[in-house]
Amino acid sequence: MARTVTTQRKILTTAAAWTICLIIFFPIYWTILTSFKTEAQAINDPPLFFAFDWTLENYAIVQERSDYMKFLRNSVIIAGGSTILGILIAIPAAWSMAFVPSRRTKDILLWMLSTKMLPAVGVLYPISLIFVRFDLLDTRGGLMVVIMLINLPIIVWMLYTYFKEIPGEILEASRMDGATLKEELLYVLTPMAIPGIASTLLLNFILAWNEAFWTLNLTAANAAPLTAFIASYSSPEGLFFAKLSAASTMAIAPILILGWFSQKQLVRGLTFGAVK
Repeated sequence: MARTVTTQRKILTTAAAWTICLIIFFPIYWTILTSFKTEAQAINDPPLFFAFDWTLENYAIVQERSDYMKFLRNSVIIAGGSTILGILIAIPAAWSMAFVPSRRTKDILLWMLSTKMLPAVGVLYPISLIFVRFDLLDTRGGLMVVIMLINLPIIVWMLYTYFKEIPGEILEASRMDGATLKEELLYVLTPMAIPGIASTLLLNFILAWNEAFWTLNLTAANAAPLTAFIASYSSPEGLFFAKLSAASTMAIAPILILGWFSQKQLVRGLTFGAVK
């Protein structure tokens, strides 16, 4: 028997959800709002919410000073490339751990996850030496590999969790029908795990997109992504909050659009599934 929910409980739950959403979204809202202010208005005390002269001057200055499309292109290539490369490596690894486990599988998974506890600065020097030795500094390929390795434990863990929910009998049936290991991965396992792979792709694309430590330390001009683009507006002369907010807004705009599009596709899929 379903538990009844009172109107008061619904109101409280809705109010709490909206409050949490507003708290989470407020920094983004304030960044976007500040980008339309002058530098004097950006540091005004008390803060100005709507009663100010809106201007697009900051966006014009940012676009004039920096090649935004170059930074955007680097971000898309680095984030997309590292995510796809990680998926290609993680799917076979997660498959073996989920369906052909050994006595040390859980230990390996815990060890992989424990590497995320290592401060990035602790391995900056050896990785920098490797990059110098193989001429990988300020290259998209080198940055893709580093970011992929950083996020690989998360990718493997997420795919392992999704793969464990797939009945092993289905894979055994495909083997009895003569499917090779390649066919089993491509035509049996992958289609059944598409929702899990898609969510893993989206999460790790966002993680790679927001990566700042390695992009700032291993790039200069040629392969610099949007994180370096934002950091360039923090100068020794001080912080120019309005221009910094404009640059930040231009950097997060693609992710906001991607999130909106993903949400629309999710709602459409759920609606189609319910109707079907």
